[in-house]
Amino acid sequence: MYIDVAERATVAALFRCCVRELPGQAFPAGAYTMVRVGGVWLRALTGGGTAVRLSGPQRLTGSAWEPLTSADLVELIGRELPGVNGEFAEQVTGSRKVIERVLAARAHAKPPADPWMASEQELVFGHPFHPAPKAREAVKGDWIDYAPEAHATFPLRLLAVREDLVVEEGDVSAVDRIPAEVPPGYRLLPVHPWQYELIQPPLGDSGLLDLGWADHEVLPTSSVRTVYDPLLDKCLKFSLDVRITNCVRKNAWYELSGAVELSRRLAPVFAALTERFPGTRWLPEPGYRSVDLGREMLEGLGVLVRCSPHGRCGPGVTPVLAGALALRDIGGGDPVSWWRAYVEVVALPVLEAYFRHGVVLEPHLQNVLVGLDPAGWPVQAVFRDLEGTKLVGHDLAGVPGEVAAAMTYTPEKGWDRVVYCLVVNHLAEIAASLGAPLETLWGVAAEEISAYGDSIGWPEPLRRLMSGVPLPAKANLTVRWARRADRAATYVPVANPLVVA
Repeated sequence: MYIDVAERATVAALFRCCVRELPGQAFPAGAYTMVRVGGVWLRALTGGGTAVRLSGPQRLTGSAWEPLTSADLVELIGRELPGVNGEFAEQVTGSRKVIERVLAARAHAKPPADPWMASEQELVFGHPFHPAPKAREAVKGDWIDYAPEAHATFPLRLLAVREDLVVEEGDVSAVDRIPAEVPPGYRLLPVHPWQYELIQPPLGDSGLLDLGWADHEVLPTSSVRTVYDPLLDKCLKFSLDVRITNCVRKNAWYELSGAVELSRRLAPVFAALTERFPGTRWLPEPGYRSVDLGREMLEGLGVLVRCSPHGRCGPGVTPVLAGALALRDIGGGDPVSWWRAYVEVVALPVLEAYFRHGVVLEPHLQNVLVGLDPAGWPVQAVFRDLEGTKLVGHDLAGVPGEVAAAMTYTPEKGWDRVVYCLVVNHLAEIAASLGAPLETLWGVAAEEISAYGDSIGWPEPLRRLMSGVPLPAKANLTVRWARRADRAATYVPVANPLVVA
């Protein structure tokens, strides 16, 4: 059973990628979406009028439609795209096997009692527009032991770092609250146990001591490398020398420093956002700690402290990962009103951050927690993960050059990122989950965004967005096929559902 479910999910994701990234070869055909790949016509049922809900992919063989397998589609993609990628098929197969194994593990595992953490561990199938959404590549270690989707829990590995070798910025005092016998003259440094296995930190004369395992367990969030520590009520973002989808998930030194710098700079920005949009929240990343033993260890052992949503949401408000909401039946008996509230809470502060404060948030489905009231209605939005947050037009004098460069975007690149994450990745998938006519939902979204545009004098990028210009969608299939780094990802134009007459 798990094999069949995993295969269907894998074929559907590959099919969606082809529809999005081969736009001249894809078109609607009645109840189906059709696309020509590698010289062969393919089709799938279009659920709810959106590619997010495609099902039952088939290929045309002669005059007959036959079921389409992931192996078939990988072969056709190889014919279609330029060049050769000898690892692509293995990545797709690896992703499918991860899904199979996760489904089997979930059948016997107990989800967290905390609704927020349960939602973090709900993303079994991953990004619907990625060819290998659950691929995990590492030289050693068994990923299932650390998989959020399998409801894993585990203790951290603890090191003691000689004080003269400690590298840290900001407030990292939460780390020191982890119970441990730290010798005088040393500081505590927690390490993700998978990363400990992968990089094997130098011990002894290097100034690092192995303190063994922590006495309590942590829970992995949807990103895999970030965990929630219930004892500290903090999240800890670790480096992992593991390729997950497109990227090796390592904390670059300039990203560690940049997160702390951004946390300082964004405090007044979010105060202003919350004053105008009272449901706006964020999760600062006030400090990091690592070790001065060369760049590999500095980055490989760096841990960033992030606030948790507990205590930052209002009384009676339950934070839930937006990506998990996209998988559920939501909206209750009035999906249109629910959606209007959602757009107000999630979208408007993102636009305000860009236009009034020069801040590019990255509000994709894994970076936003939605605060639900007891009736299940969206009343708050919690933005997190400063790695993707950038500044436009800010004075960064005094910030080291590489740190400043990693914190900034041009206005054009920043706007494209906002539009992709907010509209294409986020709102489109939430809308597809509501069961209401998409034309109605996008009309409501256009009303809300247009009212916001009226309030700020219609800056030109917003005017273009609402005039129906195509939207940028990240080309994950092309990125994986070309084996490019995620930061070099290209975008393809997709239809814009936000049009103001």
